[in-house]
Amino acid sequence: MRSSRGRGLLAAACLLGLSGCATSTKLGDFFPKSGEQTALTDQASAVEPTTTGSIGEPAGPADAGLLGSNPSEDVALGRKQYRAGNFGVAERYFRRAVESHPRDAEAWVGLAAAYDRLRRFDLADPAYDQVVAIIGPTPEVLNNRGYSYMLRGDYPRARSTLLAAAAKDPKNPYIKNNLELLDRSVRSGKAVSP
Repeated sequence: MRSSRGRGLLAAACLLGLSGCATSTKLGDFFPKSGEQTALTDQASAVEPTTTGSIGEPAGPADAGLLGSNPSEDVALGRKQYRAGNFGVAERYFRRAVESHPRDAEAWVGLAAAYDRLRRFDLADPAYDQVVAIIGPTPEVLNNRGYSYMLRGDYPRARSTLLAAAAKDPKNPYIKNNLELLDRSVRSGKAVSP
């Protein structure tokens, strides 16, 4: 039990420590960068805010058991396809990554995000459950899941999930963007679209 708790703390440290590294495998790579975002004045012409933070690569041998020998190849290809808008192809790479490295949280988040974009929420939910089982309900995971609920039009669950994320990381700009997007969507009566 102490080992599991230690791995969880190590994963959390990696999340925080590598969030600014340009060479880390960032979940933010799936989405537009902060500088690429525009003001969301008109949903039809606005760029969707980034919906996640980052999960870094393992810090060392203590975390190696979580990822296997080479988890980054399929994840990198999945991320590339995701950013290109090829969500079906991205899903295949992420699925292959989780099949060969079932403890790779980044692969599970990528798979869940791809399922969200494919509107396969029945498959996204179990993928999010796997991420939570591996690293816990981090602010980034809660933020992504809240966004998933927004895409479905489940605004009450989106709000409660995003507020839980904000409680864990009140200064996170991605969570703030999603809460603002949710408020605008509810006020305007327009659904959030990927």
